[in-house]
Amino acid sequence: MNKLSPRPVDMSDEQGADSIEDGKRLIRLSADKGSSLAERIANHFYRLTWRTPLHNMRLKGKYPLKLLAVPRDIITGDARAGKAIRVGYFLLRGQKLPIIGLDFAAPLPSPAFDDYLHGFRWLRDLDQVANRETAAPVAESIMRAWLSAHAEKATEPAWSPEHAGWRLLFWAAHAPLILSSGDLVYRSLVLNCFARTARHLDRSADKAPVGLPRLVAWSGVVAAGLLLPGGDPRRAFGETGLKHAIEHAFYSDGGSISRSPLAQLQGVEALALVAAAYDAVREDVPAFLSETLGRTVAALLGLSHGDGGLGSWQGAPAIDPARVESVIAASGVRTRPLRQARDWGYQRISAGSTVMLVDAAPPPVARIAEAGCASTGALEISDGGDRLIVNCGGASCAGALIPAELARGLRSTAAHSTLVLDDSNSTAILPDGTLGRGVTEVELHRQELENGSRIELSHDGYARRFGYVHRRLLVMSSDGKDIRGEDMLLPAQRRRKPVSAPYALRFHLAPHIDASLTADGQGALLRIDMGALWQFRCGSGQLAVEDSLWVDGDGRPHATKQLVVSATAEPGGSSLGWLLKRVG
Repeated sequence: MNKLSPRPVDMSDEQGADSIEDGKRLIRLSADKGSSLAERIANHFYRLTWRTPLHNMRLKGKYPLKLLAVPRDIITGDARAGKAIRVGYFLLRGQKLPIIGLDFAAPLPSPAFDDYLHGFRWLRDLDQVANRETAAPVAESIMRAWLSAHAEKATEPAWSPEHAGWRLLFWAAHAPLILSSGDLVYRSLVLNCFARTARHLDRSADKAPVGLPRLVAWSGVVAAGLLLPGGDPRRAFGETGLKHAIEHAFYSDGGSISRSPLAQLQGVEALALVAAAYDAVREDVPAFLSETLGRTVAALLGLSHGDGGLGSWQGAPAIDPARVESVIAASGVRTRPLRQARDWGYQRISAGSTVMLVDAAPPPVARIAEAGCASTGALEISDGGDRLIVNCGGASCAGALIPAELARGLRSTAAHSTLVLDDSNSTAILPDGTLGRGVTEVELHRQELENGSRIELSHDGYARRFGYVHRRLLVMSSDGKDIRGEDMLLPAQRRRKPVSAPYALRFHLAPHIDASLTADGQGALLRIDMGALWQFRCGSGQLAVEDSLWVDGDGRPHATKQLVVSATAEPGGSSLGWLLKRVG
C-alpha cells in the first residue's frame, strides 16, 4: 500500500535543552517505593467495576456508520512477522502462536503478546507484506475471533487503557484491512466496538499507569475524537488529557521518565499516529503536540549510534536502525540529536566517526521502571556504523529466547560497561523486580575543549554499603580516535568507613568484535570485523577476556565477549586508568 510521509517540521534550532549547568546534580527520590497499597487496591477495585452492568451501560451509545477518515501509518512493519501471519501464526521474539483455534479470551504466553495481539500492532506487520485484497480476509478472520471474545466484555488485559489506546490507533490507521467486508453486521460490530472502546477510555485513560501507558490511552481518546462523527467534545477533552499525560510521560528535555529508549520510541510513535489523525481530517496539529514531537525526537536521536540504531539502556534491546528511521520519518521532525540531557540523564559525545553515550543519572523511580537497570555510569561506544563497546540490554524482552532469570541478570550492573564493586549492583534489584536502594545522587561536570570533550561524573550507589563513591572521568579527543578514562573509588564523606573490596571494570563488546590480549597482559586488540582496529590499555589491575552476550532489536541474544579489569579497592581510595585508541 502506498504510504505518504507527513510534512517535515524543522526543529534543528530548538535546542534549548541541549546544555547543562556545571556541577549538575541529578537526584533519585529515595523514598519512592512504587505504587502505594491504597493505590493498588483502588485500581484493582476500579477494574472489577468493568464487569458490572453499570460499566456496560456506560459503554452504550450511538452506533457510528463510518470513520471520518483513515490516518496514514507510514511506520514500517516487521516483514517476517507479517509473512508469518499470512501462513497462519503470530511470530514475536522467536515464539510462534498458531492463529487457527487461538482463544483470545485465554491468557496469552507473555505480556509482550498481550500488547501485540490486543493492541493490534500486528495489523502493521500484515499490511507490510500484502496488498489490501490479500490482507483484508486474513485480518477480518482474526478480527472476528477477537470480537467474539472481547467485544461485549471489558476485561483485563485486553481492555487495559494502554492496549485499548493502541487498538484505536491501529484500527484507525489500518481500517481498510478490517472494514472492507461486505457483511454489514460485521462492519457495524467493528465500528460499534471502536466507539465502545473510546467511551471506555474516556473514563479509564487517566487511571492508566503514569508514563507511556497513560500517554497511549489519551492518544486513543484524541484519535477517536477526531475520527468518529460528532467527536468534537471528546477531542477537546482528549487534548486536555493528552497535555497532562505528556507532562508526566517526558522530562522537560524530551526524554521518557522511564529512561528507556524503547519507551521513548513508542512514545514518539503514538504521538506521530495522533498527528496523522489530525492530518487525515485536515485539521492543524496542535502546537503542544508539535513541540513535544520536536523535543522527544531530539532526545531519541541523542541515544543513536553511528549505525542509526539505539543504545541498550534501561532494559531496552539494541533497536534496529531501520525502525528508528521509520518512526522519526513518521513524526515529520527534522532535528539534531540532544547531546546533554538535563533531566533524562544521558550524555552524548560525537567526534569524527566515534559516538560515545553515557548514563549519567540515577535509575528511574520504582513505579515506572518495569525493567529498570542498575546502569549508572555505564557507557557505549561506536565507530561509524560499527558498535564497539555495548551494554547487554534486552531485560524487557523476557520470553521464549530470554528466560526470566536471564532477564533479571541483564538488569544488573555487571551487564553494563562500567565499574562493579564486590560483584554488587549499584542500585538494588529487589525480589519483586522493583529497584531498591542504591544511587540517589549523580554529580556531573562536562566541558567542551579545543582538543576534545570531557565528562566527569560520580554516584553514591556504593556509599551506604561499602563507604565508596564511584567517580568516572571520560575524555574523547576532537577527532574521536582517542578515549581516555579513569575510574576512581573514593571514601564517601559521612558514611561508613571503607574497607578493602574487589572490583571489576567491565567493557562488553559487540558481537562482531574480535578481542586478543597483548603479550604484557595489560592491553587488548579489538578488531572490528571488516573494519577498524582499536587498542585497549589499562594502567593497573588484571585484564582478562570473558564471555558475555548482547540482545538485538528482535530480542535475540548473541554470544560475545567482554574485557574485564580486576583490582582491589583500598580504604584510602583507588584509581584505575585506561585508554581506548583507534590504531588502524
